[in-house]
Amino acid sequence: IDSARVYATGISNGGMMAYRLACELSDKIAAIAPVAGALNFEPCKPAHPVSVVHFHGTDDEHVLYEGGVPKKQLDRHPRTDKSVSFAVSYWTEQNGCSAKPEKTLHESLIIERYKNGRNGTEVVLYTIRGGKHSWPGGTRGWLFGDEPSNAVPATDALWEFFLKHPKQ
Repeated sequence: IDSARVYATGISNGGMMAYRLACELSDKIAAIAPVAGALNFEPCKPAHPVSVVHFHGTDDEHVLYEGGVPKKQLDRHPRTDKSVSFAVSYWTEQNGCSAKPEKTLHESLIIERYKNGRNGTEVVLYTIRGGKHSWPGGTRGWLFGDEPSNAVPATDALWEFFLKHPKQ
């Protein structure tokens, strides 16, 4: 295993797990790619910077883009999620990235890049306008799951991001 290239990704609770791994194993994790997940736990005190690329739809009813109590929930555990902007602000500050992002606008996609973080880290947010609780560019996760957006192929985008961000 190349110890400079340890990455984590996941959707929903898996995205929340990726945030947890970045917080608790920042000495080992080079970058994470949460999809439709929230950074819900505190304190999160990573000792080292970790690059982050986050994918989230504005119409996600399971993990709300603006945060709050989910409109739809498959488990019975009460939960109030923090907003996507909370996670992005947290990691840009932790990594020492630029406070103002470079923005790229597409028809149904907004890409915000926060560059120049410590040790070459970066935080990137892909906001999928109208996107729901699904893997962008993927397939429906289960019979009654939300239809994925085709605004961005998340798998390709996160892999490209990972390749650019080994642990320094």
